[in-house]
Amino acid sequence: MAILALKLKQLFVLTTTMLLLSLSLITTAGFAQTAASGEAATQSAALQLDEDERLTVEEIEQLVAPIALHPDALLSQILMASTYPLEVVTADRWVKANPKLKDAALEKAMVDKDWDPSIKALTAFPTVLDMLNADLSWTQQLGDAFLAQQEELLAAVQTLRKKAHEAGNLKSNDQVTYKEEQAKTDKGETKTVIVVQPAKPEIVYVPTYNPALVYGTWAYPAYPPYTYYPPGYNAARGLFWFSVGYAVGNNWWGGCHWGHNNVKINVNVYNNNRYTVNKINNSNWKHNSYHRKAVPYRNDKVSKRHGESRKRNTKARESYRGRADKGRRDLSTQQRVKKPNKSLSKQKRKSAARKAPTRKTKAVNKRPQAKKKATYKRPKTKKKNTAQRTRKAPKRSAYKGAGKGRSVKRHSSRGGQSRARNKSRKKLKRGGSRRRSR
Repeated sequence: MAILALKLKQLFVLTTTMLLLSLSLITTAGFAQTAASGEAATQSAALQLDEDERLTVEEIEQLVAPIALHPDALLSQILMASTYPLEVVTADRWVKANPKLKDAALEKAMVDKDWDPSIKALTAFPTVLDMLNADLSWTQQLGDAFLAQQEELLAAVQTLRKKAHEAGNLKSNDQVTYKEEQAKTDKGETKTVIVVQPAKPEIVYVPTYNPALVYGTWAYPAYPPYTYYPPGYNAARGLFWFSVGYAVGNNWWGGCHWGHNNVKINVNVYNNNRYTVNKINNSNWKHNSYHRKAVPYRNDKVSKRHGESRKRNTKARESYRGRADKGRRDLSTQQRVKKPNKSLSKQKRKSAARKAPTRKTKAVNKRPQAKKKATYKRPKTKKKNTAQRTRKAPKRSAYKGAGKGRSVKRHSSRGGQSRARNKSRKKLKRGGSRRRSR
């Protein structure tokens, strides 16, 4: 009985411990999920901006006019990518340098790229990257407006879609479909929104149009809409011009929540990508300030919202750069100074010790060394004493120049002798032959 009671007591303790452990794990997971959702909700919450910091309705509609009629998923990913202008430039150049990479090969190539997933997803749509890279000022303004006034920006998209619908320019075709739906707001009310989706879910056609015409008469002449026309655009074909069809694959994970006027992420498709290193469990989009690089934010409030993680990333990069530079210097010094191979010299010494004879006899195994040929050495010449000698000053002469006087005098005396001979010869010719005196 005592043994049975002891076993029951041990079983009770074990069961209680397992129960407490499971409860702690559930609580920890709940706190982690709450923290993640709270951080994402903080980012999506509207900023309390001053009047001089807010963009007006006219300015926002001016910015979104070229992309308001794009499919919802593509629109959301364009807005995300616009917050990283420098990576847009890098990705556009890379896509133009590798035009043949598509589908699975393109997705595989994105694994090694240190870009935001929204940038990697747009590599499947070269015309969109070209549009963002063509006017970086517009891209940066669009991204800043999206970070600071996300709700107002998406509300402006719906306003422009309704204007295009009222003008009779929104008609479904083989490339895209336009339809009205009911969306619930935060307050529980319903509103009518226009949803744009590709006609075929697996293929996306990027539309191009003239914003000054497709929305009817533009209501703000002081704020003309931004325009973009890709290579090959032909306005004579109609109001809309569509690019070639792009196979989306796993690059189609964005979306718009029109009831709350914010963007969302399809978690399952997002996590199935090869290039998404950090998997997520929340559909709310979160801006990553690391991929913002050196581009400043539009105002201090947006900078403070994303500044803490940016400071941490900057410190990590600086410390890494310091360690990397030190490692490069150490490596370069090691490559310059060649250390002797000590292990090899030890082996030679050991082998020589084994082969060395113990008695005082001639070594048999020693190889006779060939005598070196005597090389001719040039005898060294004694250096002369090059002490400066005092030279006497030359005598003054009628001829100018201290060094050239003697040579001039010599030449002049020779000339005088030749003239004297010539005179004597002339006299002999006149007076006849001259006998030599014996």
